[in-house]
Amino acid sequence: MSVDRDKVLLSVPGLTETASRQVLVFDADDTLWENNILFERVIEDFLDWLAHPTLDRVEIRAILDDIERANTVAHGYGSRVFLRSLGDCLSRLRERPATTAEQREIEELAVALVEGQIELIPGVADTLTELGRRHDLWLLTKGAVQEQQRKLDASGLADHFTSVHIVAEKDAQVYRQLVVEHELVPEATWMIGNSPKSDILPARRAGLNAVFIPHQHTWVLEYDELDPADERVLHLTAFAELRDHF
Repeated sequence: MSVDRDKVLLSVPGLTETASRQVLVFDADDTLWENNILFERVIEDFLDWLAHPTLDRVEIRAILDDIERANTVAHGYGSRVFLRSLGDCLSRLRERPATTAEQREIEELAVALVEGQIELIPGVADTLTELGRRHDLWLLTKGAVQEQQRKLDASGLADHFTSVHIVAEKDAQVYRQLVVEHELVPEATWMIGNSPKSDILPARRAGLNAVFIPHQHTWVLEYDELDPADERVLHLTAFAELRDHF
């Protein structure tokens, strides 16, 4: 599925062929830099350390996914909530609260996650530089404010964005509010990300266009079905391909 950007623009009342400057809103985690693979590595180490006598890794992972699903609703996103989920998983499997030593062990497993350097997705820096000459670039990311800001600062990408928004959740109401507060033209605004659940579907419900760039390590809780007939969702395979469309 592909989208002809000019065709979309020209179908909007009041827009002409010369009205091509747009607002490109970027997701951060697993769109601009690697994120979930770091969590996956910690989970693998956690499963090795846990060494449950009767449940296999797939069964334990299903339990952890359920715990994470509940904890993100109650406590939000980020590494601290993730560590809480690991502790809750341990407590459920061992049918007792995690000891202080066990909690310390879990935190040590995740040191690289909490303090690690940022690894940019290939092509991101150069692509943002080129796109910034033609369009207004924004950032919309969800999670703990301090943690997301730390990652943005460490990425070296902050200067590319004229507007940065860190929110607790990315649902349709957040996108609608962004449109109203900043007087955006939905038909000339694109949400770009790897998550169907947080980037593509809620942006479309709010009337924005979207660009879906899948990532092989997208968090399972971010999965959802996209409408293959939706002509206002551009499907790409790599970040650098944005330069061919914008």
